[in-house]
Amino acid sequence: MNTKWIAVALMTILTLGLVACGASPTAAPKTEPAAQPTSAPAGVGAEVKITNFAFDPPKLTVRAGTTVTWTNQDGAPHTITSDAGDWDSGQLSKGQSFSHTFDQAGTFAYHCAVHPTMTGTIVVTQ
Repeated sequence: MNTKWIAVALMTILTLGLVACGASPTAAPKTEPAAQPTSAPAGVGAEVKITNFAFDPPKLTVRAGTTVTWTNQDGAPHTITSDAGDWDSGQLSKGQSFSHTFDQAGTFAYHCAVHPTMTGTIVVTQ
């Protein structure tokens, strides 16, 4: 048998195998949607986790009067420190939490004083 025909036969078998498995040789890679800000429903407390040296979610929208609780899930100590100096949790060890009630509408930026590249934002609506 001619090597040209063997190559064509192998390519046909491989192509049919990909199609049978649901794969497509021209399929585009899947992409994840961009992260969206998280919103808390009115009258319900909201939570931010500290994990992998980041605030999760990094941006949270809440209604005025909502209490936000941050919980450190990292092994390293972290703080929740208002950029405007409105609040400071002090150092939180793993498992410790800090809560702050947001009574006024506005945008409130914060960071970790130990790791300044860790930043977050709370957006408060009426």
